Amino acid sequence: MPRPTAASLCIISFPSTSKGVNLTAARESGQLVFLEGLKSTVDIFFHTPEEPQPLQFLREASAGNLQTLYEFVQDTLKPMDSGETPWKYPVLLVDNLSVLLSLGLGAVAVLDFMQYCRATVCCKWKGNVVALVHDDRDAEDEENDVLLNGLSHQSHLILRAEGLATGFCKDVHGQLRILWRRPAQPTTQRDRSLTYQYKIQDKNVSFFAKGMSPAIL
Repeated sequence: MPRPTAASLCIISFPSTSKGVNLTAARESGQLVFLEGLKSTVDIFFHTPEEPQPLQFLREASAGNLQTLYEFVQDTLKPMDSGETPWKYPVLLVDNLSVLLSLGLGAVAVLDFMQYCRATVCCKWKGNVVALVHDDRDAEDEENDVLLNGLSHQSHLILRAEGLATGFCKDVHGQLRILWRRPAQPTTQRDRSLTYQYKIQDKNVSFFAKGMSPAIL
């Protein structure tokens, strides 16, 4: 299956008391900063921006430097002149990193970019980083494997959505594997994993324990 040709990156600050976020309202109020990869790509190739763009590497002879994209993340989180910051526990969402490989970047460059983002968002601003990576086990893609394995080692929580090993089922569309990675402690198990099956409906997704679908019982 070919990879998508567009990507997006957004930075969002979730109020600690909210149970849901209206993205349109969040963007209007300044809680959400959204970088649309496809629109930014068109601007770079068909216009002449006066200032460096986050996806400036697309026009460079060597497409291996994501410094301008990282600087976009860093500048967005930078405190205002008053010393205050509009962000409280920011969340960086990247959808998706596999697209950067399709654009000619190497897995090491993408991993370096994510490492810098984690240092800024997680360590400096006490936030979180969420990234999507495609995993096509049927395709031999060494660079994507390096990226996927590298991110897995860096992550504290891994969600893996995959199809059923038995093939198509009308009432169970796939399963979600959840892996928590915690620092090793003498009295607790370091890794904990759960597997849920799911069914995609018109406006939501139903999750249930593996083998507990009403269609199977």
